[in-house]
Amino acid sequence: MSADSQPKRRHRLLVAKPGLDGHDRGAKVVVRALTEAGYEVIYTGLHQEPESIVEAALQEDVEAVGLSILSGAHMTLIPDVIKGLREQGMDDVMVFGGGIIPEQDVERLKKSGVAAIFGPGTDTAQIVSFLDDWFAKKDRGS
Repeated sequence: MSADSQPKRRHRLLVAKPGLDGHDRGAKVVVRALTEAGYEVIYTGLHQEPESIVEAALQEDVEAVGLSILSGAHMTLIPDVIKGLREQGMDDVMVFGGGIIPEQDVERLKKSGVAAIFGPGTDTAQIVSFLDDWFAKKDRGS
């Protein structure tokens, strides 16, 4: 990736594994790709409760939260994180997700406030591109 295509300033992101998932290889691949693309990424590790994710987002002053879920609890855990962020006044924090999330649940999650869902096999360049576009719009005030 050329310097011209990287974000103009380092945006802070949090990547978390909510729930009882015991596998985080995919999350670590995404963290590395985002870091290499110029983002400042905080990774919370495995077995995070929604409340601890919200607290970490607040303490780290992040602009976006990425949630990776493989357990099937996405329809509970993701909305709980979004609700917690809103309760903390962090309405401007964007939430995106990935992992094993059935197609029929994607639209419901988007309606609950998720900006994007990236399924298994998604090229990390697609995630970086999504974030670059989202932050470019945010930086322009659009």
